[in-house]
Amino acid sequence: MPTYRDEAIVLRTHKLGESDRIVTMLTRRLGKVRAVGRGVRKTTSRFGARLEPAMVVDVQCYEGRSLDSVTQVVTLEPHGDRLARGYATWTATSAMLETCDRLTEEREPALQQFLLLRGALGSLAGGAHDCGLVLDAYLLRALAIAGYAPSFHDCAKCGAPGPHRAFHLAAGGVVCPLCRPPGSAAPAPATLELLAALLAGDWVVADASEERHRREGSGLVAAFLQWHLERGLRSLRLVER
Repeated sequence: MPTYRDEAIVLRTHKLGESDRIVTMLTRRLGKVRAVGRGVRKTTSRFGARLEPAMVVDVQCYEGRSLDSVTQVVTLEPHGDRLARGYATWTATSAMLETCDRLTEEREPALQQFLLLRGALGSLAGGAHDCGLVLDAYLLRALAIAGYAPSFHDCAKCGAPGPHRAFHLAAGGVVCPLCRPPGSAAPAPATLELLAALLAGDWVVADASEERHRREGSGLVAAFLQWHLERGLRSLRLVER
C-alpha cells in the first residue's frame, strides 16, 4: 500500500472497536486526514499517548480504501500535557481544535490554517498572553483565512473610512451610519480597537486592554464565528468568559 509521512496536529479522536481509535489530523501538506490508530487504547501501545488532541507530531500512514492507518508517530511538540493541566487553557484549546476542524475539508491542503493553529497552541502552552486573548486572536485569524475577515475600522458594506461605532454580524463588521441595519450593536471604541489589534497581531495593544473590553470583544467574536459556521461550537460554551 502507498505510504506518506507528514507533520500533523491531532484535532480529535473517537473510539473504534475495543482497542483502536480514529484520529482526525490536520497535516501540513495534505490538509485534514482521518486515520486509524490500531491498538492505541491498549496500555502496551507504542504511540497511543502521542495521538491525543493538540499534539504536534510527525506521522507516517499508509493509505486505505476508506481510512488510512497510522504506522509510526514521532512527537514534535508535546502540547497536550501542558494544555490539559489548566481548565482555561484546555477549554481554549478545545475551541481552537473544533474551529479548525469545522473550517477545513478532508484532503484539501490548508497550510495557513496549519501554521496558525500550531502557533496558537504554542502561545497557549507558553503562557505568554492571556488565554482568552489568544483564543479570540486565533478565531479572528482563522475566519480571515477562510474568507470571513471582519472589519473593525472602515464600513464593511460601503467601505467608508472609519472609525465607526455600529457592529453588525451579517454586514461583516462595523458599518457607517448610512449602512447601519436595525439591530446593530454599539460596542465601546476600545473594544473595537482591541479586536483590530488581535486580528493584526498587535500584542502590545491587546495585552494592555481592560477586562471589560476583553469580555465585550469575546462576545462579538463568538457571535461572529457562530454566524459564519451557521451553528454553535460545543466547546466554546465551556470557555470562561
